[in-house]
Amino acid sequence: MATFLSDAGARPRRFEASAAERRKWVEVFKACDEDNKGYLSREDFKVAIVMLFGYKPSKIEADSMISSVNPNTSGISLEGFLNVVKRKKEAQLYRNEIRHIFTAFDVHYHGFLTLEDFKRAFSQVAAKLPERTVLEVFREVDQDSDGHVSFRDFEYAMNYGQAK
Repeated sequence: MATFLSDAGARPRRFEASAAERRKWVEVFKACDEDNKGYLSREDFKVAIVMLFGYKPSKIEADSMISSVNPNTSGISLEGFLNVVKRKKEAQLYRNEIRHIFTAFDVHYHGFLTLEDFKRAFSQVAAKLPERTVLEVFREVDQDSDGHVSFRDFEYAMNYGQAK
C-alpha cells in the first residue's frame, strides 16, 4: 500500500541551479582547494559541505558521496563536486516537499497524523478512493501501530519505491 502514497505523492524534481548558485559552488570549491590541486580531498570536501549545507558529513558519508562520482579516487573534481551538490540540493528540496505535504495533512499541528487526518486529506485529494483503502494505507504507514503516523513514518512511505 505504501506504493500508493509514492504514486500519489511528491516526486523528486530536477533541480537546475541558477548561474549565481553555480558560481557560489565553484567559489566554495576553489576556496576549499587550497593547494590548487584541481580536486578536493575528503577533508576539503567536508569543509565545502559545511560551507554550503551547514553540517559536517561523517567520514563514511563523505567517502560515499566522493565515490559516487569516481569510485577509484579519494578526491573529487570540480565537475564531480558540482554533481554531488546538485543531487544534495534535489534531495533537500524533495524532503521539504514531503514536509509541506505532511504539514497540510496535520491540520491540528500535533506533529503526527491520525486516521481521521488521513481520511480528511484523502477525501479532498482522492474522493472516490474507498475508505477501506485509506485504512489499509494508514495501517501500512503506521509502522509501530500506535494510531499515529510520525513525519518519519510518512517520509518513509513517500520515499518507498522512489529509488527505481
